[in-house]
Amino acid sequence: MLSQKMKDALNKQVLMEAQSSQAYLAMGSWAEIQPGLKGVTQFFFRHSDEERMHMLKLIHYINERGGFAVIPALEQPVLTFVSLKSAFEQLYKHEIKVSESINNLVAISLEEKDYATHNFLQWYVLEQMEEERLARDCNDKLEMIGDDKSGLYLFDRDIMTLDKG
Repeated sequence: MLSQKMKDALNKQVLMEAQSSQAYLAMGSWAEIQPGLKGVTQFFFRHSDEERMHMLKLIHYINERGGFAVIPALEQPVLTFVSLKSAFEQLYKHEIKVSESINNLVAISLEEKDYATHNFLQWYVLEQMEEERLARDCNDKLEMIGDDKSGLYLFDRDIMTLDKG
């Protein structure tokens, strides 16, 4: 059984994952209408799906452990960006917030001596480390590219392989 504190914290994370999925979806929609960003568009849409799967995993866990996963109302995400670089900067800041939230979940699970939840969260810790690394790598590459159009072309072409390792 989950404690009330753990249920509340996990439901807060459901909201964060739903917001992440929506933010990636909005980024994908924006990228899709920008010329020449097919790879970036696919990247954002794929990651929106991935965040939704994280949310579903949390929902199932909460319900399986005797809680009730609350499906949250969502605020409108940012819809437009001044540049691709600014979109990826926002993405990275968001991933940092998600990491902090996951660390808080782990701390609560240990405080509550909820070792089942602690064990469950380990996949999430590793997944989030990868998400942060990927966002940082994308930002580093965009920083190197600057305003170089050929560099942006290569970034768009190669972005689908960035998260493979």
